[in-house]
Amino acid sequence: MSASRSESRVGVWLIGARGSVATTAVAGCAAVTAGLHPPTGMVTETPPFTGSGLPALPSLVFGGHDTLDCPLPKRAEALAAGGVLPPGLPSAISAELAAADREIRPGGPLPGDTRDAERLITAFATDIQDFVRRHGLARAVVVNLASTEPAPTGGALPPSSLYAAAALRAGCPYVNFTPSTGLHHPALAPLTEASALPYAGRDGKTGQTLLRSVLGPMFAQRALTVRAWSGTNLLGGGDGAALADPAAAAAKNAGKERVLADTLGTTPEGEVHIDDVPSLGDWKTAWDHIAFDGFLGTRMILQTTWQGCDSALAAPLVLDLARLTARAHETGLSGPLGALGFYFKDPVGDGPSGLAEQYEELIRFARSLRAPGPGDEGADARQVAREDRALGPAGPGDGTGEPR
Repeated sequence: MSASRSESRVGVWLIGARGSVATTAVAGCAAVTAGLHPPTGMVTETPPFTGSGLPALPSLVFGGHDTLDCPLPKRAEALAAGGVLPPGLPSAISAELAAADREIRPGGPLPGDTRDAERLITAFATDIQDFVRRHGLARAVVVNLASTEPAPTGGALPPSSLYAAAALRAGCPYVNFTPSTGLHHPALAPLTEASALPYAGRDGKTGQTLLRSVLGPMFAQRALTVRAWSGTNLLGGGDGAALADPAAAAAKNAGKERVLADTLGTTPEGEVHIDDVPSLGDWKTAWDHIAFDGFLGTRMILQTTWQGCDSALAAPLVLDLARLTARAHETGLSGPLGALGFYFKDPVGDGPSGLAEQYEELIRFARSLRAPGPGDEGADARQVAREDRALGPAGPGDGTGEPR
């Protein structure tokens, strides 16, 4: 595990705390902490992050909001039955699941809820502040994992923005792992700026778009002309049901298409289609069909198939982001954490679009989080020099490793 300089406990407050991704994140943290499974998929548990001062996994305390009432232990059992969690894991970590479930508070607004936006924000912020106080936490990070909502069409704050405003009011950094509006609502701009808190997002990059962020630069770097890029997603579970709404699907697809435009320098023909297949549960299949021209106009085709478990792909990223954002807060950073673009389809702040360049930016950011202790300066300097040689020269504005 990565070394941590702080023994303080850190809260991870999950919006959509009883969903598949949240349950997998809580279960995964407990399993890795207990030594039951390795931290596969957690970038922050790899050598470049050693010494970055990230909160240790055993120091994380989970809570959250949700409109569902299915207890986490039962949700974990259902995920194990579906092959998302290993057999027997829910019973092995039942105490940790029950402890997290006790910290989940009712979300909203639910049908019939007459509270206005201000009262809802106040109630949500109070829940978070009470969580921090009762557990004596050094800080807490709020992570939005709720189902994708359609883009707002009026001036009213959507639920994701209510939770985001509550996070800032509670003094907590915020991560939007969904394509929902969150802090992007213009009404929240003054609050976001005044809070002086770090925030990151949006829309976690776990499957199809992850692959696109690798293939797009490949075509551009090899001077191959992409004529069309079409895709299809088959998925079930809560995401499939939510994205059956065309407006929600449009919000999701915007990030997928933006990655292509940013990495190719042009927008090719084609669309992404999302189909709800309930029998797939937490598993998904993504197809891409790429038509491109080679030398002398020779027409060629690349087709890819991605089959994966969304919760297992997303959960380690959630843990990474919570740790990185908590450490950024601890070091006094504020504003958009553009260096975390490695994790997102539509990242906030400035930064590269290709996955390789985003990874380099992330490693430089990890180095910037280090706080050398007495006698550590020489060792840290040597490690930085080794990593700089491995990464190559930084691009313009990349030298500090801090978010731009």
